[in-house]
Amino acid sequence: MPKLNPVHWRKFAKFLKYIGCEHKRTTGDHLIYWRSDLKRPIVFPKDADIPVFVVRNNLRILSISPAEYLEILKRL
Repeated sequence: MPKLNPVHWRKFAKFLKYIGCEHKRTTGDHLIYWRSDLKRPIVFPKDADIPVFVVRNNLRILSISPAEYLEILKRL
């Protein structure tokens, strides 16, 4: 299985826009993205690098495998 690494918040936001999520609001230093087919919003901090556990949890909400995620990141 491919290894996930911390990713900059701007690159993760670009990934979310690519898969159809839209920015709803910012609460403090957390960005909240939403897509109509999701049960929960995607929330991540506006830190320099987003930790792997946050990326993994958000991928679980999106029903995207780590391998798919890494392939999409290569395209961006």
